[in-house]
Amino acid sequence: MMGSKLDGLLSQLGTGRWNIIHYLALSYCVSLPAYHTLAGAFLTPNQEFECLPSAHEHDPNTTLTFLNTHLSKQGSCDYLEKNIMTGETIKRACKHWSFDDSIFTSTVTSEYRLVCGREYLRATYTSIYMFGVLVGSPLNGLLADKYGRRPTITIGSLVYFVIAVGSCWLPTLSTLLISRFLLGTMHATIMKTGYILAMEVSSPRVRSVLGIVLFLPWALGTMAWGGAAYLIRDWRWLQLAVSLLCIFFLPTLLLLDESPRWLVVRGYHTHALTVLQRAARWNKVDLQPPHRINQIIRESQNEVRTGTAGRGDACVGQSLLKEYCCSAFILFRSPRLRVITVGMLVNYLVVGMVYYGVSLSGDHLSKDPFVYMVLMGLVEVPAYTLMVPVVVRCGRKAPTIFFFFFSGVVLLFLPFIPRGCLWVVVTLAMLGKMTITSAFQVLALYSSELFPTEVRIRGTSIAFMMSRLGSMASPFITEYLGARHSWAPSVVFGAASVVAGLATLALPETLGAALPDTITQLEDRALLERSRNVLRLLTGEPGRWRVCRCRDGPSSGQHLHICLAHPPCPRSHASGP
Repeated sequence: MMGSKLDGLLSQLGTGRWNIIHYLALSYCVSLPAYHTLAGAFLTPNQEFECLPSAHEHDPNTTLTFLNTHLSKQGSCDYLEKNIMTGETIKRACKHWSFDDSIFTSTVTSEYRLVCGREYLRATYTSIYMFGVLVGSPLNGLLADKYGRRPTITIGSLVYFVIAVGSCWLPTLSTLLISRFLLGTMHATIMKTGYILAMEVSSPRVRSVLGIVLFLPWALGTMAWGGAAYLIRDWRWLQLAVSLLCIFFLPTLLLLDESPRWLVVRGYHTHALTVLQRAARWNKVDLQPPHRINQIIRESQNEVRTGTAGRGDACVGQSLLKEYCCSAFILFRSPRLRVITVGMLVNYLVVGMVYYGVSLSGDHLSKDPFVYMVLMGLVEVPAYTLMVPVVVRCGRKAPTIFFFFFSGVVLLFLPFIPRGCLWVVVTLAMLGKMTITSAFQVLALYSSELFPTEVRIRGTSIAFMMSRLGSMASPFITEYLGARHSWAPSVVFGAASVVAGLATLALPETLGAALPDTITQLEDRALLERSRNVLRLLTGEPGRWRVCRCRDGPSSGQHLHICLAHPPCPRSHASGP
């Protein structure tokens, strides 16, 4: 199979200077969106304020009485104006406020007066970014699959940098919200495409470790975001400072290569050979002779064309909107791919909802917003580090199911904790946060291995898009549902986690399996797996049957079939995944 042949070439390359440059550059790239994703904590905080009636609205013959409302902590949205001479009292709406600047000297909340009927715009500031991610994820998948990983990352990171810096000086709230939406559309370009490129240039031996550790900079970026906000209390200078960090990533774009796997799948064989030879020189290893590498690539060409016929190419030549929609429906056209797609959509929807929902419910951990942000990142560090030996030894499927079930049980147990045991509630909430973060990280690796190369970016981007739907729904669950029934958010999040764990039972394990490059390979593998299970059931000997590859002749391609594990296959057979 082409997947195993390409993995064989990447195994020969090993992990050297060429791979490490890609890993370092792309992991730094992954940390950059953390500041803007979590910007609402410091740019649109819930500040204390007081009403300042305009001078022309009252005269010396009046006295003022303020009406405290639920919209503020110590401020006022209305005031009573009582005329001393007539005794008449008039209720007036406040139009000017004085904001507490003891923590923040300047915020979007205070500058644009997001209080008293406008406080929903604070939530909008965060949710519109998520909405941009929702819109941009499938479009990013389409562009990266069609035009390549490297051009998509290059253009996306440049646009992200320009918008992030430019938004620091926008004069109106409406333009600021538009810039937030545009930043969100570029989010998946940096996060998902960068992640996929790192996975596709990695050796199979380190792919499991890399798939988890690559997101560690996100947790470090979260902690750094808390530190930067502590040092810089003006929102415009704070956003400018973290946006300028993109400058350090831009020069590394000159060192990144296109994914050899994508080049082979798309038919750019000469370019693929050039990239592999450059990687061999940088890693100081000897690959097979060029004619042998070209032979491997050419043998893959017919398989790719056969596998993509009527699927990936069916959308080419249509309008952008039709191609956009068609690319999404491709993921539902074959049985195994349909199961994978539905399972990933459910998992990502739940993990996004629970991840941000638990975060929004944890404000009682600290009254200091800077310490709280650092703690958020610190809790996630074990999820990015301890998962490495877990996925290497236990695979992807079993840990994902365990983390979903464990998080669900913990969250479902929260409503039964007595109110006096606050430390128990905090401990369980942090366990739930850590386990759902662990599920999030395993899913990133799991989804990149489940989808075939020809639709990998498309599939992972649309799945990632569902996590944004979940994150957009979580504030409504915590604020509106929680205001009516304090126990409801934990029950909703816990039940959703259990449902996601059940949905994962239908997905295949990917540990030790070659990455599928075409939908045909994926379906053939599923068919052979079912046939092997039937033979095991009929013979009653679980270890007797295995999937093998056989070559019909010296110049013919290889085919998968079921063979006996004992005695060993003849010389014309070679065991495979």
